[in-house]
Amino acid sequence: MIRAAALASGDGVKLQAILDAMYFGELPEFELVAVISPEKDAYVMQRALNAGVPAYVVDPDLFPTMTTHSMAVANKLKDMDVELVLLADYGVSLGVIPYQFKNRIIGTCPSLYPAFEEVEGNVCEAVLARGCKLTGATSFFADGDGRVGSIIDQRAVVVLPDDTAETLARRVTEEAEWGLLTDAVKLFCAGRLSVRDNRVLVTGGR
Repeated sequence: MIRAAALASGDGVKLQAILDAMYFGELPEFELVAVISPEKDAYVMQRALNAGVPAYVVDPDLFPTMTTHSMAVANKLKDMDVELVLLADYGVSLGVIPYQFKNRIIGTCPSLYPAFEEVEGNVCEAVLARGCKLTGATSFFADGDGRVGSIIDQRAVVVLPDDTAETLARRVTEEAEWGLLTDAVKLFCAGRLSVRDNRVLVTGGR
């Protein structure tokens, strides 16, 4: 059984995919022992509590720097014997955490990375502005800066003629990110993911 924690902010839509997979028994080797958020009023906290998962707030405002904040989060993860960290729209810098959990932090981004990696705002707006016919999402291990590191998997989503940034973002989340995140967790817990020369290898096929 892999002990995991989610670093989460906002409404917790990505976290809900993991909670649903747990509820339906799709992650038998996975135990979510905590959700940690920088925001006490974030709805993601309520999602965690509704699912019976302990939820903690580590408020950045209580620390002199983001580095000391990340050290506090890392220490809490280690105190709980966490082996896997999930990123669910975590809204602050990871700081030192990636160095202490190398190749053990999994997240997703709403693009076929490295496409649109330079975009700071709404990726789906950029996709529509560029006239792309395909977009999608990427699951990854976080690098030392907490950004997209070694790519685990990618999934494409067709851009429809009548898409808005909002409808496209929703479909990217529902059709790509949810599945990519749960699949990556399942593979990790089964011991089927390894990283070699920045490439993620999956043993035993998909």
